[in-house]
Amino acid sequence: MGSVVITGVSTGIGWGATKVLIKKGHRVFGSVRKAADAERLQKEFGDKFVPLIFDVTDAKAVQEGAAKVREALKGETLMGLVNNAGIAISGPLLYLPVDEMRTQMEVNLIGVLNVTQAFAPLLGADKSLKGKPGRIVNISSVGGKRAFPFIGPYAASKHALEGFSESLRRELMLFGIDVIIIGPGAVKTAIWDKAEQIDISRYANTPYGPSVEQFSKFFVNNGRTVGLAPEKLGRVILRALTTARPKVRYAVVPNFIQDRLVPALMPKRMLDRVIAGRLGFTKAN
Repeated sequence: MGSVVITGVSTGIGWGATKVLIKKGHRVFGSVRKAADAERLQKEFGDKFVPLIFDVTDAKAVQEGAAKVREALKGETLMGLVNNAGIAISGPLLYLPVDEMRTQMEVNLIGVLNVTQAFAPLLGADKSLKGKPGRIVNISSVGGKRAFPFIGPYAASKHALEGFSESLRRELMLFGIDVIIIGPGAVKTAIWDKAEQIDISRYANTPYGPSVEQFSKFFVNNGRTVGLAPEKLGRVILRALTTARPKVRYAVVPNFIQDRLVPALMPKRMLDRVIAGRLGFTKAN
């Protein structure tokens, strides 16, 4: 069985992927930012789990993590890298602090670049290693294909990740390393607890105040009630890493017709009107 590096495994999709891969006999090197999480997961998953403690925005720490994995591989290639770590920042773009947009892109895009550059040699870009080239799985989102109001920072980062992944896949053909995108819809993760804690009162005195509150409640409730189990995403990640001919992109949504088919077929202007109606938007005179 192979070895896989997964970023952001303390909860959610990363945790679900770790659980599924270890159950199938793979060794997982999982990144977390806190020693307490590393200790907790080590107890939960046992010897097949090797914690890496780094923040994806800290290039030096990421390189140190890659060195640890290289030593453990003993001259063999890495089977896979799953770029999962990320955050979601929300708010109306006209009033969003610019520094928050920078943070969003720093984690969800620059962080992926940091990790990819550090671990690509172990996937086969370093020709001195023995074994088949590995694969990279980048965790995007439904937001990587379409964007709703008030999640502009997150959607922008995931749209960027989609383009990044397309270019990367074609560049890494030189080394035989494949790049696969997984774009899930809502997943039952701790992100909804974090979303509920976001202070939206700072937008209360803007024209978007009531709409932001309404959207926030709907988004959090929807994620908690109809979101996919993290293990389901874990099984899709396993398939992307191991199937002989993987798709270039897997869309995994709770309701195929409602969450994928209808928005894809509906003209954008019509979808705009539906969203505007639900959020109480009206054209300025």
